[in-house]
Amino acid sequence: MELFFLLLLVVIMATALGSGFPVAFALPGSAIITILIAGITGYFLGGDSSAYFHQGGPFQWLSSGVTNLRGVYWEVERDTLIAIPLFIFMGIMLQKSKIAEDLLVVMANLFGPVPGGLGISVVFVGALLAATTGIVGATVVAMGLISLPAMLRNNYSKALASGTIAASGTLGQIIPPSIVLIILADQLSSAADQAGSARKLLHKDATGEISMPSMFEVGSTSAGEMFLGALIPGLVLVVVYMMFILIYAMLNPKAAPAVRYEGQMDLKFWGNVALTLIPPLGLIFLVLGSIITGIATVNQAGAIGASGALIMAGYRLTEGLKGRYNPAILAILAVLLIAFCLSNYNMNIKAILVNGGDPTGIWLGLAATFMLLFSLIWSGIRVLKLDNILHSVMLETAKTTSLVFIILLGAAMLTAAFRAFGGEELVRNFLNSLPGGFWAKFGIVMAVIFILGFFLDFIEIAVVVVPIVAPILLADPSANITAVWLGVMIGLNIQTSFLTPPFGFALFYLRGVAPPSVKTLDIYKGVVAFICLQLLALGIVGYYPQLVNYLPNRVSLLSESSPPPRNPKLQICLEEYSMMKVRDKRADINSAIFTAQSLDISFLPKKISSQLNAAFASAELSLSSLEEAFKAEGVVVESEENYRPILQYVRGIESSIRRADRNAKSLKDSLAYLKADTDASKRERVLQDIASLEVQVQALQQKIPNDWDSTYDTFSKLVRTENKARMTYRRSADQSVTPVMDLVAVFKDNSDFRALGADLLALEAMITQDDAADVEIAAKTLAKAFSGVKGASKVASALKKVARQLRAGKVNLDKASSEYKKALKVYQSQEIWRSQAEGDFEVALEVYLLAMSTSIGARQQEKLTRGQALYIAKCNAVHRDVSLNF
Repeated sequence: MELFFLLLLVVIMATALGSGFPVAFALPGSAIITILIAGITGYFLGGDSSAYFHQGGPFQWLSSGVTNLRGVYWEVERDTLIAIPLFIFMGIMLQKSKIAEDLLVVMANLFGPVPGGLGISVVFVGALLAATTGIVGATVVAMGLISLPAMLRNNYSKALASGTIAASGTLGQIIPPSIVLIILADQLSSAADQAGSARKLLHKDATGEISMPSMFEVGSTSAGEMFLGALIPGLVLVVVYMMFILIYAMLNPKAAPAVRYEGQMDLKFWGNVALTLIPPLGLIFLVLGSIITGIATVNQAGAIGASGALIMAGYRLTEGLKGRYNPAILAILAVLLIAFCLSNYNMNIKAILVNGGDPTGIWLGLAATFMLLFSLIWSGIRVLKLDNILHSVMLETAKTTSLVFIILLGAAMLTAAFRAFGGEELVRNFLNSLPGGFWAKFGIVMAVIFILGFFLDFIEIAVVVVPIVAPILLADPSANITAVWLGVMIGLNIQTSFLTPPFGFALFYLRGVAPPSVKTLDIYKGVVAFICLQLLALGIVGYYPQLVNYLPNRVSLLSESSPPPRNPKLQICLEEYSMMKVRDKRADINSAIFTAQSLDISFLPKKISSQLNAAFASAELSLSSLEEAFKAEGVVVESEENYRPILQYVRGIESSIRRADRNAKSLKDSLAYLKADTDASKRERVLQDIASLEVQVQALQQKIPNDWDSTYDTFSKLVRTENKARMTYRRSADQSVTPVMDLVAVFKDNSDFRALGADLLALEAMITQDDAADVEIAAKTLAKAFSGVKGASKVASALKKVARQLRAGKVNLDKASSEYKKALKVYQSQEIWRSQAEGDFEVALEVYLLAMSTSIGARQQEKLTRGQALYIAKCNAVHRDVSLNF
């Protein structure tokens, strides 16, 4: 019966959508109606309202839907959605302020003499509009009204003109900053959490181990990472569109003739070009740049974009008015003043109040902030007075934002209903049962999304389909894809779907604003070439995930908050980098180790000298163990070819066994509702089904090869050998540099150590002459000072003992003097070997560390070097198959 109500859910939703009922109400309405019908039917026919639910009951699933609704707004970590109204405001304001028209005219004049120049201009402006709005309908309609008449007037081919506009309009799905990517990031973040739990369960079922190594965990994503991941594919797509139009125009000049600029390309012309192009491009680069460099979060970048769009509208809509640029100039001066203050002054108010300091920067920053606020208010008043445009923009922003959020809320209810009737498990079992592994599942999902793109907007697809299928794809260890890559692939797929005849959304939008002379067939013909380019891009991004994954990895690893070199997810690539450096500089590394071993360390304390000897010995061991690790890896790789098919075959059987066991358990649980005499026949059928499933399980178990256990143990032994070699390398590599780094840090504090010597000598006289309470305070203060000096902990410990002998009521001057002498002795002995180590010895250790830091000593660095970060970003951009560990 669960399948019946699942089908009923789909039918009610499809009927509501097909009849034109608003999506925002069709989604939650179909969910609530189906849950209520199932609960009532179960109550009257099964004696229990939860009888026809996969698990739980109607009240639990309705409350689950409400919980999902609350999660959209109230979860602190889901603040990404706040950026949606900001970016929508930015895009609508740029459209209303006619900046898009100015861009098109200027770009047409600039590229007009080039074959296909007007089409290239349309792609450029379309990409800019798409980046700001991210809404296909708005972009296609705007470009259709602005560009299509101009292209037809200049004798462009109707097919090429309509295809260019439709394709340019759909770029909003993939070019950041786009609300599509923000919504996808939000959904994929939740999906990654579910996929992580599913992968841990899969690892436990396969290996029996409770904990899964962190290097196998599913990585989450954020809107900033989605922007970074989509940036290169989006820009490449724009360039491909432009190159296609250029080449097509050169081969067929009549289809896209050059349009000569009738005026003079003088200083006034180029000034107009600069005033038209630089502000909107600068705004886009400022928004994206602030995210890429880590200066601002996505929400803050959205606020920057909205503020910039308001200021730009303030001078664009007041054309001819004296002082039209004054608010923009004031805003620029304010931003420059803020940047100056941040670069030249301490802007931490608390630090200045506590520690003192120059407050000039705070006052200048405050003045600059008021200047910026004044420019925004000034621009807002201007835009409000001119045809009430600000009111119109705010109203449209509120409508669009409400649409997005209501659909998000409705989708949360629908997802709860889908899971209530076992839909999620049904989809998972279907996809996991497909032959062909991950790529078969991925192909089916992408085909479904492509078809749904004919009927549903991107928001519905993102919030209804993605939460169901994304956890299944992300949990699969055979592909080990990233959430960012999956999001970009879905974005490209939806973009292609919106272009494809006969149901593509973009085609309907363009048909609505195109003149009668442009036939529907012309539009269909025009988009064919762009669809081929889209499919080519989809294939390239699928085959080269580095195009998506590299930039987020690079920004993350080069940022101030980059993960430390010891992060488990970096180790494989870091070891590859270390091995590359060892091979390139083996002679220099061996020379550094030999030089270090030749040093005279007899003057050092016994413990420190033994640690140094062990470190230098570990350096030699780490070199050999690193080579052993890669040899062991080579053996594993050679064995994979024969082992992988057997593993996939057995894991498939085991998956079928687990599925049959779950079905049998579900049937056994259902027997609790079939105790009445009238249910005897149903009970008998259920018992027969259980027996059939048990027979099926036995048959499946017999299909497992007899030598599977030995095959598994043999391969597992090879993997353990590799892991053991890697762990041996990591321990020895750490031990080869840690004691040396600690000792060099001690030498760096020599001046601080000596500076405390005078206070230590003065303490002796204080013990015999001053008040015990004052001496106790002095000893504690001095002990604290020595505690802050590297390597002086023994002196600090001895001074604390001095202070204990001077506590009120327990003063013992003799013991205090005795403990002081011990502290002085420790200090003097340290001073001797610290002094001897200065100079050549200290330099030799630093040379040793420098030689080790780029190779075997990389794990002990505070941060990765730029070279290491770039290599690891490229290395980790590839999807690594980890299924052999499951």
